[in-house]
Amino acid sequence: MNTETLSAEERILRSVKKVLANVAKDTFTRPGHSHPLSDETVQGIRECFGLIAARERELAEAAGRSMSQRPRYVDEPAGGGHAVIPLSRVGRTKPGKPEEQD
Repeated sequence: MNTETLSAEERILRSVKKVLANVAKDTFTRPGHSHPLSDETVQGIRECFGLIAARERELAEAAGRSMSQRPRYVDEPAGGGHAVIPLSRVGRTKPGKPEEQD
């Protein structure tokens, strides 16, 4: 979705969500190490993500937009990207032997 078509509130929510995600990434600690943020702060960040998601859903519904849209790759088929691959083609090809063509 183009950011120019978003309301001011939607742009604010997107920006706050991005900053919260960056805080979570920047303060990531390995298992066994103490986290620099308090448990209350971590819980507050989780609650903020939940509130943001709920409000984004409300705004999308009010605007008649679907929340089921997902990013897609440029080379992904437009019909949903589902492909049926026969089990006979699953696996590795032997070195020096070209893959069979249907």
